[in-house]
Order: sequence, then structure tokens, then C-alpha cells
Amino acid sequence: MSTLRVLPLGGLGEIAKNMTVIEYDGRILVVDTGLRFPTPEMVGIDLVLPDFTYLRERPRDIEAIVITHGHEDHLGALPWVLRELGRDAPPVYGSALTMEMARSKIDEHKLRGIKLNTLQTGDVVELGPFSIELVHMTHSIPDACAVAVGTDLGTVLMTGDYKFDQTPVDGPPADMARLVELGREGVLLLCGDSTNVDRPGWSPSESIVGPRLEEVFERCQGRIIVTSFASNIHRIQQTCDAAAAVGRKVSLVGRSMRKNFAIARSLGHIEVDDGMLVGPREVENYPDERIVIISTGSQGEPLSALRRMAHHDHPQVKLHEGDTVVFAASPVPGNERTVNETIDRLYHIGCDVITAADAPVHASGHGHAEELKLMLNLTEPRYVMPMHGDYKRLRLHAQLAEAVGIDPDDIFQGANGLPLEIDSSGARFGKPERAGMIFVDGVEIGDVTDVALRDRRMLSADGIFIVMATVSEHDGRSVADPEVIFRGVPFLDDAGELVTEIRATVASSLARAASEEIREIDMLQEILHDDLAALVYERLRRRPVVLPVVVEV
Repeated sequence: MSTLRVLPLGGLGEIAKNMTVIEYDGRILVVDTGLRFPTPEMVGIDLVLPDFTYLRERPRDIEAIVITHGHEDHLGALPWVLRELGRDAPPVYGSALTMEMARSKIDEHKLRGIKLNTLQTGDVVELGPFSIELVHMTHSIPDACAVAVGTDLGTVLMTGDYKFDQTPVDGPPADMARLVELGREGVLLLCGDSTNVDRPGWSPSESIVGPRLEEVFERCQGRIIVTSFASNIHRIQQTCDAAAAVGRKVSLVGRSMRKNFAIARSLGHIEVDDGMLVGPREVENYPDERIVIISTGSQGEPLSALRRMAHHDHPQVKLHEGDTVVFAASPVPGNERTVNETIDRLYHIGCDVITAADAPVHASGHGHAEELKLMLNLTEPRYVMPMHGDYKRLRLHAQLAEAVGIDPDDIFQGANGLPLEIDSSGARFGKPERAGMIFVDGVEIGDVTDVALRDRRMLSADGIFIVMATVSEHDGRSVADPEVIFRGVPFLDDAGELVTEIRATVASSLARAASEEIREIDMLQEILHDDLAALVYERLRRRPVVLPVVVEV
């Protein structure tokens, strides 16, 4: 019997860019293709994807991609993955809403020939050596599912993001009966969501949020701006309902917010009268007490609508004193800094700000510790590998598994790129594979080893010196005073004196190179770089980018 390999390419040691490769009999099934947003030090980077080199090297071995739900950290990288796989791009499977969101992304990237397949929960599809089945779960987006991947060796259950909400706002609770059946049939490996493992007890139900939003709206005198994930369809519906209850119109601001609203509405997940909706350009035509704006930007994303509003950079919505901004989302771990910066800007403008710490205007879509225990007890897995969490949460999830009776030797705390290998003799970690990050800058993707990020950080911190030197092609000596250009260099009070020293250093360096008969332009520029960088650091105690340019005449 073959070895089953489960290789996380993203989602371990982090809460984002989830992607897992399941491999059996030389064939591959991919579960989720997520992304994450850049951290502040990733200057000029738009998105961060998992490094899927492993898939690019074996495109014809991939049977399919299965997406658990429509959040960006599980779906967002799909267009880039499909584009890189090219003609060998596999079919994609998921629930109805998830596939419509995937279709929107694929159309936006102008990809053709991609097969999107909508599955109903309970349907079983055979794909090479795998079978896949979606299991209905509750989360902060409709149509969220766990994925049961069957092989001859056993079943791998990928929980996706979930909570055991007993009073969900969009249909039945999670299908615990099917989870129990899978447990009785035998779950070989459980790969479970760890996001809220550090929170004791049970997560609050999504159904409590709607009434609380209405209470908040009743107290507000001016405009109300509600910010949420664009894919949190429940929160959009609840906000529209609360606005209708207090006699306000609703305006959707942010491209992804409007796009997801249209998709969810077409599938019946959102019900709003046309008369309730106001275009962003019409907002200023209504009295402040008659309008609610639903906006992207709950995580402080640099180009999001709310972030632009907070910096007076949004073309349609100008925030002012008396506005109330409701954060109907909690910061994803790691995003706290950017969220707090946005909140502080809002206070500076004069806005009132309400977060989940002030009122129950948000309920997490991720189960707390008792719900993770329940998942373990329902499915009774042979092996457990915590996923979707930083290393602290992975360890806490492992401790929970041990607490409910899983043998510690059967619990595997992994990392991106570290495959878990299972065969008839047991389970163990295999040889690490390449994993990490690749960056999206505009529409292009690049390797994390690119020095562009380093240079951007240096430019943003210390600026740049450009020194243009003219040398004789006969003997390599300087034949004219070098031109010195600097931009973004802080605290340069004695610029004239420093420029004089730079010119003297250039002349001295070129003379030394000439005496050593060094003529190659690359070598001359390297010598100038080292000498000038040392001079500038000695004078300024900073390390700006030094760019020497040598021209022969």
C-alpha cells in the first residue's frame, strides 16, 4: 500500500495563506489556495502567496483543487496558482458560493478554460486515487465546508474554518451527524483549525450580532460606517437589516464589497430591497442621520476603502466629526498594529469608534477551545495535525488533543514545507520540501529572495544617493566633477560639505583604481559603492542606498 503524504505549503506558523497538498499513489489533491496581506516592512508588496513551487514542478500530477470556503486566506491565491500551472491547470471544486467567488476572481484575471465544479454537501466525487466529500460547517460565510479526502489508506478530514454555532443565521448548524459517521468509519488524520484555541469555552453565536448592531445604530446621531470583511456575507445582511430598522439607507463602498454583495445576492444569501441601496457618489446627497456605509478595511489594509477614508484619500466618502465607525470584525492575529493605526486616525478626524471590545458587534467564525475538543471527540481521529494557527496555537491545539485522549505520539505539530507521511506502519514527518512566501507586486509574482524588498526598506528609511562619475576610457581617471543627487536622506543639514567630501572620495577612489589598472565599469562601480557607503555612514550614521554610475568618455 502506498504512502499518504500531507504537505502544508501555508497556514502553519501563521494564520493566513492556507494551502495543503495531499499526495497518494503519485497523484496530488490540493486543499485551499489562500493568501495573506503584507506586513508593514514588506514595502510596495500588494499580496503574499504561499510558495507553490512544489505544484509548478508537477502540474500534471494534480487531480484537482478543492476550496473549503470563500475567504481570501483560503481562496485568494487561486488565480495566480491557475495561471502558473497554465494548460495543465486542474479542475476546481467547492460549494456554490465559493465557486461563484472563484469564478469572479478567474474572470478578473482573464483566465480561460478553467473548470469550476459546484458540489453539494454529501456528494462524493472520485478523483484518481482520491474521493472527496464536502461536509457542511458553520463559519462567518455561507457554504463553508470541511473536506473529507478518502484514500485506500484512510480518510483525511480537513476541517477548514468552523465553529459549532447552534443558532446560525443562514441555515442549519454544522453537520455533526456526518462528522460522527466519518468518525465511526475511521478518520485517519484530522487537520483542524487552531485560530481560537487560546479562547476558553464556546464562541458566541452569529445570531447575537444583528440585534446588537441595531442597538448601536439607534444611539448614533450622524453617519454610520460599518467595516467588515468583504466576504462576511452574514455581517453585510445584518447591517442592512439594522439600517432598515432605524430608517437608514445603505451604501456599499469598496470594490470587493460590492462584488461579493452582488454574488451573494444572486444566490439568495442576501435579501435587500433595491430602494435601500445608495451609490457611493450619492452619499453626500443624504442627511447624515439617514445613511449607513458598509466598507472594506476592517484589517487596516493599505488600499482599502476605510484606510483611504481615514487618510482623507477616498474619492467619494469624506469622514468628519460626528461620524461613527463600527468595526464589525476583530483583527486577525498579526494585523493589530495596522488596525490600531487606522482607529487612531479616525479619532484624530473626530469620529467615534466602536469595536467588539465596546459592544458585541462581531462574533468570530472560529470555534473556541471546547468546540475544538468537540470536533476531536466527534471524529475520533487516529492522528491529529493542528493547522491554521501560529506556533503557539498549534501547540495549544496539540495539548487539547492530548487532553481528550489522543496519544501524544499520534499528534504532529508541523510547519510549512514539512510533510507528514503515513503508511501501514505508522506516521512520521518526512524530508522538508520548499515552502515559504512569494510576493505579488502589481500583477506579477516574485521570489521571496528578491533583493527588491531590502532595497525598498532602505530607501524608505534612509533615502538614496546617486553619484555619476565620468572617467577617461584611456586611463580610467576622473575627467569631470561627479554629479551628486540625493533624495529622502534625513537630517542632511550640511549637504554642501558632504557633497564636497563625496566628490573628493570619488576622485581618490578612481585614481587608486587607475593606478591598479582597473578598467571594468562594474569593478569601478563596486569600488565607488564601498568607499562612498563607508563615507556616508561615517558622516550620517545611516545607510542610504548608494548608487554609483560610471560613464566613459
